[in-house]
Amino acid sequence: MAEQTLILIKPDGVKRRLTGEILRRIEAKGYQILDLRMFTPGRELLAQHYAEHEGKPFFEPLLEFMSSGSVVVVRAAGEGVIEGFRNIAGVSNPTEAAAGTIRGDLGRDWGVKVQQNLVHGSDSAVAAERELALWF
Repeated sequence: MAEQTLILIKPDGVKRRLTGEILRRIEAKGYQILDLRMFTPGRELLAQHYAEHEGKPFFEPLLEFMSSGSVVVVRAAGEGVIEGFRNIAGVSNPTEAAAGTIRGDLGRDWGVKVQQNLVHGSDSAVAAERELALWF
């Protein structure tokens, strides 16, 4: 069975109507979208998802941002999809993300409390399994 990962199109991506472009890039890379949902996540789900950041100064602003609107939740599959998606997403800071990546082409620093960088992708097979179980 092909590797699977969780991809989130964050509220800033949804609000800016970039969902179609982001999904296009995932499919253009050759990854398969197995499941897709759109909803506004609650605090409990987000606190579980971001549990490793609890107690850090950006934790509360992050939960506030991620619950500020709809997110698109994607279960994607393909050989090397975890690393591959993270490569097409680009580094976390949109200002530093390379041209040709989602964050490099579509993101920027908005000067707000928490970085709004359009997407999340699981960073390992262990994280993907845990995150997919939370969101699906």
